Amino acid sequence: MAATELAAQGATVAVLGRDQTRGDTLAAEAARLDGEIRFHQADLATQATVRSLAAELLDTYDRIDALVHNAGLSSRRRSETEDGVELTFAVNHLAPYLLTHELLDRLRTSVPTRVVVTASDIHRRATLDFNDLQFTNDYDSLQAYARSKLATIAFTVELADRLDETEITANCFHPGFVPSTNLFRNARLWTRLMIRAVAIVPGIGTTQQEGAQRLCHLVTAPEFGERTGAYVTGDGITPPAPEATDPETRQQLWETSAHLVGVDPDWP
Repeated sequence: MAATELAAQGATVAVLGRDQTRGDTLAAEAARLDGEIRFHQADLATQATVRSLAAELLDTYDRIDALVHNAGLSSRRRSETEDGVELTFAVNHLAPYLLTHELLDRLRTSVPTRVVVTASDIHRRATLDFNDLQFTNDYDSLQAYARSKLATIAFTVELADRLDETEITANCFHPGFVPSTNLFRNARLWTRLMIRAVAIVPGIGTTQQEGAQRLCHLVTAPEFGERTGAYVTGDGITPPAPEATDPETRQQLWETSAHLVGVDPDWP
């Protein structure tokens, strides 16, 4: 929905996803809009695919005005990618981290530009336990998801600091609780039942359109061409959990992430 809204405003939107058929359908539906949607098939669970995707994007687009990280999942059972990383952490945090690394030079030559990351207020129930960051013990799907979102916010804040005094801003947002996305379709039964119960409570959930509007606002609103390192909710710019902004925690996560994807931790 966000891609359609941005294309309606005249943007060329590169959409990434696993399902080629759905992607082609989305691109075809956008033919009537002022802009364009182009679909790129990729499974962001594997680092080789993220790198291959980055190379494809660099070959296809001369500039990147906004890099939006919106992919996410919640895995019912603990599983590892072919890189040996817990799946939820790999897709929700490491993929944005690595893709940003691979595209950073193009972002620099496209300034002013923005990095926008989809987070979640569920991060407030998580901690970053660096002794067991990937839940090798006592895995819980909801906790793994919450931790991955805490990591995405810490990553965004750290990235903003590292890009200070450049013309690249980095911000993240909470799209709201959007039951219709089926994000937790693979979660444990009790989690799915809880989400269904909460979804019917008036005033709790948000629509896909509302979530998409928050994303588009960070991509297009003039203030976020200047403001960086912000966490945005339906109430506007909001302080995230203290752990997400703690400098030592952010640096440790950054260096751990660099090790897991095999890049120099001193970037950018």
